[in-house]
Amino acid sequence: MSTKALKTELHSKNAHRDRYDFPTLIIASPSIGSFVNENKYGDLSIDFSDPKAVKELNRALLNHYYSIKIWDIPAGYLCPPIPGRVDYLHYLQDLILESNQGKEIYGKNISVLDIGTGANCIYPLLGSSIFGWKFTATDVDEKALEAARANLTSNPKFALQIELRHQSQTSKIFNDIITQSDYFDLTLCNPPFHTSIEAAAEGSQRKIKNLSGKASKNTTLNFGGQSNELWCQGGELGFIRKMIKESQNFKHQVFWFTSLVSKKENLKSIYQALTGVGVSNYKIIEMAQGNKQSRFVAWTFLNSNQKETWSKMRWAK
Repeated sequence: MSTKALKTELHSKNAHRDRYDFPTLIIASPSIGSFVNENKYGDLSIDFSDPKAVKELNRALLNHYYSIKIWDIPAGYLCPPIPGRVDYLHYLQDLILESNQGKEIYGKNISVLDIGTGANCIYPLLGSSIFGWKFTATDVDEKALEAARANLTSNPKFALQIELRHQSQTSKIFNDIITQSDYFDLTLCNPPFHTSIEAAAEGSQRKIKNLSGKASKNTTLNFGGQSNELWCQGGELGFIRKMIKESQNFKHQVFWFTSLVSKKENLKSIYQALTGVGVSNYKIIEMAQGNKQSRFVAWTFLNSNQKETWSKMRWAK
């Protein structure tokens, strides 16, 4: 049996820096037991190319670590990797602490807008569990919101902290979602990655080959995903540019706008877009999970006086 190795690329406060403790996870969620076997290194593991196994792993992690007792997604919807989602949230917490001179901010004093929450509703559930934050979660897919609502109903402990809103216009992101009375300390987003359904299918085939070592013409992916979750016109860069443009309309109602950026080559164009709308500050926060490098971009329109006022009015409660 090999020794445990820390996943040192994850945030230092991420609960998933150790290898998965499958005996403990099986106790928390017995249904994962049938998917757990010894791998070629003598470690207990699952087949990460099997979508059913990945879904059961998520259920076990959510139950054991975050008291999310019942969680499900419809067939074909995005099944998110929990450690990476947790990492994004911890780095967002760091961003808030940095913006408040390192002073702790508790629970519902932090209000977060999740763009494209999906059927999994994972960021609101995790953020409410870990930090006690309030969330407004949006999506263009009504079926996804129905599934998200079912997950909230199954977890009433967090449901009162999470509001779901339908974005009825697929061409809009913040517009028609943020009302005049809304103020958000953070926005977060995992934007559609691909530029077309064909590109999404090719990416799925590459993922399957990397996970299983075998080429496949079947584009069913271990983490699933509907069309609006995987691709949009202009891909990731087009979506983030639109987000940046719309953010101008709410420059005094949001402290930090943020979005994941998968492709490093998109950063130059993102910098140009941010400069073009006159943000007061932006930064790139680097992240990683295994061999996958990732990051998110954060930007704000607030000047130093406005930031100080925001901190006193919202975070000093």
